Amino acid sequence: MDFTAIDFETANSSRSSACALGITQVTGGSITAEYAYLIDPQSRFDGINISIHGITPSMVAGKPTFRELWPVIEPLLEGRIVVAHNAAFDMSVLRYCLDEAGLPYPNFQYLCTYLLGKKMLNQLPSHKLNIVSGHYGIALNHHDALEDARACASILLKLMEQELHHDPLLLAQAQGYRPGTLYSGGYKPFTALPKAKTTKKPASGGSRLSM
Repeated sequence: MDFTAIDFETANSSRSSACALGITQVTGGSITAEYAYLIDPQSRFDGINISIHGITPSMVAGKPTFRELWPVIEPLLEGRIVVAHNAAFDMSVLRYCLDEAGLPYPNFQYLCTYLLGKKMLNQLPSHKLNIVSGHYGIALNHHDALEDARACASILLKLMEQELHHDPLLLAQAQGYRPGTLYSGGYKPFTALPKAKTTKKPASGGSRLSM
């Protein structure tokens, strides 16, 4: 039951404008390490983004750029099972930041607790991080990158407990999903497994036409 949860915040609508990253590591079913980073995105901050996460240009002044921080981040992700809530967003931020910095992709598999929650908690009116966290009684200061990563990790642990699974990849498979992957040169998204095709049996009892 080992995995790493991540959450990015961005300075503006560009996916390459990461300004904060939270990382929560789970080992043996328990949170064992956490990391929080402010990042200089070297780009503008939009007011709407500041209103969401509260990070301002002065807070990232003098902080490392993504390129400078990557040697610290990469060992925390390489070869791990990585999870994010709405992984399509966080993985795209990671890819765009790597692309802009001219860095190769790491190698890991990843899961999305938003999509797993939609499948497994369909009684909820919404599957946003704060709603699912509230359902499980998980404390959350929403849009703080570390708090969001910790909540994501806690949600996956709850989903695994609910289904009596000890392997995140087996949980995803049991719910009909294929893990996403990042690898040198490309990626594959976390996506639903193709449904098995059913073969129709020919109708029986028909009469043959004589020639």
